[in-house]
Formats: sequence, C-alpha cells, structure tokens
Amino acid sequence: MRLALREAIRSFGRAPVLSVLSITTIAFALFVVGLVVLVGLNVQAALQDVGERVEVVVYLQRGTPIEAATVAMEDILTFPEVADAGYVSEEEALRRARSELAEFRDVFDDLTQNPLPASIEVHLRPEYRDAASVDAVASRLRGFRFAEDVRYGRDWIAKLDRLRSIAAAVSLLISAAFAAASIIIIGTTIRLTVMQRSQEIAIMRLVGATSGFIRFPFLLEGAFKGALGGLLAVGLSFAAFLVVSRLVLQGRFFTPVEALAFVAAGLLLGLLSSAMSVGRHLQEI
Repeated sequence: MRLALREAIRSFGRAPVLSVLSITTIAFALFVVGLVVLVGLNVQAALQDVGERVEVVVYLQRGTPIEAATVAMEDILTFPEVADAGYVSEEEALRRARSELAEFRDVFDDLTQNPLPASIEVHLRPEYRDAASVDAVASRLRGFRFAEDVRYGRDWIAKLDRLRSIAAAVSLLISAAFAAASIIIIGTTIRLTVMQRSQEIAIMRLVGATSGFIRFPFLLEGAFKGALGGLLAVGLSFAAFLVVSRLVLQGRFFTPVEALAFVAAGLLLGLLSSAMSVGRHLQEI
C-alpha cells in the first residue's frame, strides 16, 4: 500500500504539466456539473417554497355552525395527506379581504352584509403536494354535507409538478453528460501515463509483478486526480455562488455533506475511469 501510494504521488512529479492539465480539466468538467446541481437545488428549493402554499379550501354553506366545522376539522386531520387544518370565520375572511385587496376598500366599506362565507383551510404534508394527492383530498372534502365549494388551484399545481419533473430531468441529463466527459478525460490521462511507463511496466512483469500490483498505483492516481478536481470544482462553484448571490439573487450553496459527497463523486469517477483505462491498456503492453 505504501509503495503504491508513493508511486501514485511520484507520477505527478514525472509529468507535472500533464497532471496539472488533467486536474484542471477534470475540475472544470465537474465545475459545470456543480453549477447544474446548484441550479437544480435552488430551483427545487424555490419550487418547495411555492409548494408550501398548496392548500385546499372548503367553503362552507351559510349557517353552518362552528361546532360542525370543528368536528369536520377533527376528521380532516386524520387524513394521511393533511398536515394542518384551520377554520376561517366569515368575519375573518372579510378582514383578510380588506387587508389584501386595499384597492377595493371603498367597496368593502359600502357593504351592508358580509358576502364572504366561512371556510376550512387544509394544508398538506410536503410529500402529498402533487396534483394526484390534492385531487384525492379535494374529492373527499366534497363529501362533507355542508361543503358549498372546494378550491385548490388544480391547474397551477399540475404545472408545479411538471416544473419539478423538468428541473430534475435537465439536471440529471447535463450532470450525466459532464460526468461521462470527466471519465473520458481521466481515462485518457491515465492511458498516457501507462504508455509513458510502458518499459518500466514490462520490466516489472518480467520480475513477476502481478497485474493487480501494477494496476493499483494507477487507480490511486486516478482517484487523487478525481478528488483534487472535485475539491477545485467545489471552490470554483463557491466563487460563482458568491458572485451570483451578490449581483443577482440570494440562493443556497452545498451543505458540508453535499460538498463532501461532490468530492467523493470526483474520487469515484477518477477510480472508475482509471480502472477502465488501465485494465484495457495494460493488456497491450
């Protein structure tokens, strides 16, 4: 292990320009992946904020006693999809309307009778804020005998679902493309190193070195380059994040665990590409 580690480190000194170039290229490839992942995370966070506003409102028939509404809310809270339910009286509904629709204040002042009904506002759990779950809850709420109407913005909830799917698919496709590019880049640099040391490898085989013994330093080298590229990519992503946050809008960056996972992903990419390249090209020597 110590010999393999020493050989992997020495390979950087044998071809420093090639090593720096490969690490830099890997870093920029992973940097693009990091930007895509960051955009995806921030889009998902924005969509989650919008999703928190998903609610189903049950408008009650006039004259429905508050006791009946209270019993109904107890039943509604037993729904697995429901996180919370609250009663809004006719007076509270009018007060909200006056506050939120200030441009119609004169109209509200001229009212002789409150036209707004009482309602029950139903908030769903995060995992049930999709169109199918909301439809199912709304259908059950319509079964209450005192329910006058049920509103929940079906069209925009369906659009929210589509936006989530599109954001996830685009992030996955672009990340996969640049991950594949990283594998090719690391594999090519490892192949050049193998070819550069072909005579040394041939001598090692003559003295009885196994394929695993020869291959291990190259695997370590690929893992090092991938991890260093991942670290550099995280640094570049953080610099880009600071610029965007200062000039455009505030967002979220990788958590320490996510950043570590990104570096680990670079290491695994380096290990995988090295294994693919070394296994093929050692057979040619």
